[in-house]
Amino acid sequence: MTGKDGGKKKPLKAPKKDAKEYDEEDLAFQKKQQEEAKALKELQAKAKAGGPMVGGGIKKSGKK
Repeated sequence: MTGKDGGKKKPLKAPKKDAKEYDEEDLAFQKKQQEEAKALKELQAKAKAGGPMVGGGIKKSGKK
């Protein structure tokens, strides 16, 4: 190992990816997934906004 040979070697460049062609089914599926993800985020935000669940569980009547 002399001079230039030491040290890290540069990784080879990856070939450029070709643009994928999507048909109508693929586009519809992607749109459906995006809508489901958006709805899920909204539900999670609603659940967090409600605060902690207090008073849940089995209620006791008070009679003995």
